[in-house]
Parts: sequence; C-alpha cells; structure tokens
Amino acid sequence: MKKLTKLLAAVILLTSCSQEPIIRELKVVSFEGSGYELGYQHGAQLKEEIGEIIKAWKTNVENQLDEDANIVIDKFFDYADFNESIMKWTPDLYEEIRGIAEGSGQRFNDVFVLNLLDEFWVYIDNENNHHCSGIGVPSNNGNPGYLSQNMDLENYTDGFQVLMRLNRTANRPEQLILTHPGLIALNGLNEKGVGVCVNTIMQLRASPSGLPVAFVVRRIINSSEREDVLNFVQNVNHASGQNYIIGIKGEVFDYEASANKVAPFNPMNENGTVYHTNHPLVNDDVKPSYEKYNPNLSEESKPSKFNSLYRFEALEKRIATNTELNESILMETLKSKDSKYNPVCRTNRNNGYGFTFASIVMAMSEQPYIKLTVGPPDESEYKRFDFSGND
Repeated sequence: MKKLTKLLAAVILLTSCSQEPIIRELKVVSFEGSGYELGYQHGAQLKEEIGEIIKAWKTNVENQLDEDANIVIDKFFDYADFNESIMKWTPDLYEEIRGIAEGSGQRFNDVFVLNLLDEFWVYIDNENNHHCSGIGVPSNNGNPGYLSQNMDLENYTDGFQVLMRLNRTANRPEQLILTHPGLIALNGLNEKGVGVCVNTIMQLRASPSGLPVAFVVRRIINSSEREDVLNFVQNVNHASGQNYIIGIKGEVFDYEASANKVAPFNPMNENGTVYHTNHPLVNDDVKPSYEKYNPNLSEESKPSKFNSLYRFEALEKRIATNTELNESILMETLKSKDSKYNPVCRTNRNNGYGFTFASIVMAMSEQPYIKLTVGPPDESEYKRFDFSGND
C-alpha cells in the first residue's frame, strides 16, 4: 500500500483584492486491490480529511436547509433506496464504500451520502451549484481525442481536491480519478483510453431506486470494451438526470440520461465535437416542475436567458466549428468568462453558488494521460499525470 503523496507545488491564489489568499494543495493517492480492501485503504489514508469534509458537508446542509444534518440524512435514506441497483450493477463499489467508512471510523450513511452527490441535490431540489461544463473531441487526422470538463461543486469542497490512482488488477485497468476524500469518483480516465465527464441535468426525472452517478462513472472507467460501456450506459436504470460525455479510445459519445430514458446528443458538427452544460438538449423525460426546459418546446416557449444556456453558447462558439482543436484551446475554453455573471470558469466567492473545484483535460492518445488544475483553471496551472506504464 503506497503512502499518500502531496503535489509539492502548492497553488497560492488570490480570488479578489479584498480576500485572503486561498492555498490549494492537490492530494495524490494510490490504492490497490478491490472492493472492501480498496475502500479501507482510502478511508485509512484519508481519515482526517474524510472527517473534515463530512463535518463541512453537514454544516453546509444545515446552513441551506436550517435543519440538523443527521435528521436530514435519515430522511434522505427514507426516500432513497439505491442498494438493489448498486448490488446488481456494481456490488464491489458498495463494499468499497463500506471499507471507506470503516477505514475512516465514520458512520456508513455519512460516507454513503458523500457518494450520492447528485442524488442528494435531486432530493433537496438544489439548482444553485450545477455549473459543470464538458467537452468531447474525437481523434482526427492522427491527433488524439480529448475529454475535458470544469467540475463545479459547492464552496465547502474547496481545499479537498484529490487525484486518486487505482492500480491495475486482473479485472480492472489502471485509473486516474478526480474526486474528494470519501468519494469514489467525480470523473476519470483509464489506461486503455476509456473516460467519462458528467453534467447534472436537474430538470430530468430521477429515480430513488436507480444507480447513482458516482457508481455509473466508476462502472464506465472499470471497463476497456466499447460495446460493454455503451450497452451499460444505455440500459442501466439511472438514479439522476445526468449527461455523460464518454470517450472510448478516441471515439466520443454523449448521452442525456434520466429515470425513464437515455437519449444520445450529437450536434452533428463537422469536427465531431460534443459539449454540454446543465439543461436537457434532447431528452424530454422532464419533471413537471421543469417543463419549461423540455427540449421539444418551441424556442419561443423556452427560457432564453439562464446560466446553463450562457455557458453552452460559450462552449459552442469556441468548439463547434474549430478545425484546429488541441489541449491548449480546450484549456483556454475552460478558463473562459465570456459571460461576466455566468462564466464557464467560476471563482470561489463563498456566495453559495459554487465554484470550479478542478479543471481536467483527458487525452485519449496512444499513451493516455490527464492534465488537471486544483481549483479554477485561471488560478492554477494544469499539471500532467501519466499512467504507471507510461511514466
């Protein structure tokens, strides 16, 4: 079992002239094995950080809902019944979470709820923090394909950025996973060039008995086979409205998933690119309370000004017709602030509207790698991470 290592170059940032500097340090961890063993290592090595983020999560919930967080958790699990789907599709991941809880000395449900990020947002119907922006670029003319994303999370997660390396086993390729302590995945890439980025689509119907997003992400990057990945994402029962940009060895696919439907999104750009933010573009399995976002409505009937649309238009403007796409252009896009109040890149202003937790570019090259920032990409340099066989 490898010791936790820390990226030596801490990132010192100024979020505004009136604020104290924010010091961010990426924790890089490596774990071996599978199931409970994998989780126990995670829990033991990040024990202090898991305790801290659970405390921060509970404080954040109490501030939002004005109710004791432990009572909220109990009510949430009265509503949520994800166990059957988890045990059907990803039983090792249930054991992994049990291992995280026991390794860190935390209550199982306190760790479990950390892994139900989108599902909890659905439960409390929280729209404020859904600002992720994702891009997929297929390989073309000898150039590698890319997946890229600004992963935007709630403000309390700042300072908890983690890159998790899962070492190769007989049944699993090596993986590089963006996450925070106690969480099995936000997004990631494996050594075979299979990766995934995600965007919450709150407007789509959800299911309290489907497979949660973090488990879908890990199931995708546990695989190396194209048909296995595509069949899985189109046939699993999804717990939350979510967009999945999936890269498979240079090919790129986009699916908007809801409780009752999985709809492929393809803007039919000549360069083959896809991009997505946080509203449905093709999936009409919309909650009644969000009917105004139904993509089947006429343009006149849909909202014309909202955060997700501004960011979508910024991505489309920079990506849709660009024939010279490379990682530098993707990085500049992820740094962009074309709309002052609705930017792709979000500063942490501790205002309850979230921030860019990390920015990632995954290269599906002959030897895949990722580049990652700690916090918003306009405040931090992208650092490269390779798989062990490519070092």
